[in-house]
Amino acid sequence: MRYKTFMILVMVLSVIMTLCPAIGQVKKGQVGFRFLENPISAEAIGRGGLGLITIRNANTVFWNPAGLGWMDGKFDFTINYTKGIADINNSSFAAAYTLGQLGILALDFLIMDYGDFYGTRRANNEQGFIDTETFSPQSYALGLSFSQRVSDRFSYGVRLKYAQQDLGSAWIALAGKDVDDPGLQIGEKSYVHGEPAIDIGAIYDFLYHSIRFGAAIQNFSREIKYEEEKFPLPFAVSFSLTVDPLSFFMPEHKDYSFFVGLETRHARDFREKYKFGAELAYRELLVLRSGYMGNYDERGLTLGIGVQQKLLSNRFRIDYAYQDFGLFHGVHIFSFGMTY
Repeated sequence: MRYKTFMILVMVLSVIMTLCPAIGQVKKGQVGFRFLENPISAEAIGRGGLGLITIRNANTVFWNPAGLGWMDGKFDFTINYTKGIADINNSSFAAAYTLGQLGILALDFLIMDYGDFYGTRRANNEQGFIDTETFSPQSYALGLSFSQRVSDRFSYGVRLKYAQQDLGSAWIALAGKDVDDPGLQIGEKSYVHGEPAIDIGAIYDFLYHSIRFGAAIQNFSREIKYEEEKFPLPFAVSFSLTVDPLSFFMPEHKDYSFFVGLETRHARDFREKYKFGAELAYRELLVLRSGYMGNYDERGLTLGIGVQQKLLSNRFRIDYAYQDFGLFHGVHIFSFGMTY
């Protein structure tokens, strides 16, 4: 069984590494649907964005669908809210259900709230433009995931999703060249586009001092375009490793658990990003988290706290995270979940 598990892990990693050369074709600033990169889950963000192998609830679908194989309980439901910069917020939910030995199935939904924008278009007047009505761009993603834990060490997962972005409408020239051209004809065009994508991941637990390794590819899809230039979705390959360093010196610490981790993200249009994080949990009741996100334009230090409580056969959890966003101050993330 262990040999079979090892071979499956090798096959999954081979597929991931085969796709890595695509990252070398750097197109800086050229990917679209950036909202798919927004980190979700106060639990993961509180520890520096470590979510690839550390989440054991439905929120794992936003990081690595293979994590569903390690879910505690038969059913799990989570909701998340991020109060972001410039009043750009996002909300999401995920629900997962165990199908016995067949595996785990999950459904998720993410929606962005960009607020209202004032529309204008060029005109042949003193101001050079006229006002149009306000508009509200919208983006959302709907996903369906499946994961299977094939042994006590290894799990894999696949997430199929459909992402749509609505940028509103704009007035374009159907004929003529400029606003002072007497032959100018204009018309209104809607800019809405949707595209399916896929995430694939794997997790391997060495069953030794909480050493775990995981890998995932995200947003693998076709290129799309609105006008002339095509652009890809934010494709990335990520790797993660965690360990409990205290277990080497203090093997008997039943009242609390502790781990530290490292995660790297190889994005298609940017240099490699890295994340460090740590989490300390006391009797599975109170959880303290901290981390750092490196090689990002503004993101850096993260802090988080979580509280868990059992009620009958259900377990409730509330998590909060703060993320330093440099010039844009801070971002606040809230999550609530239930497992039974």
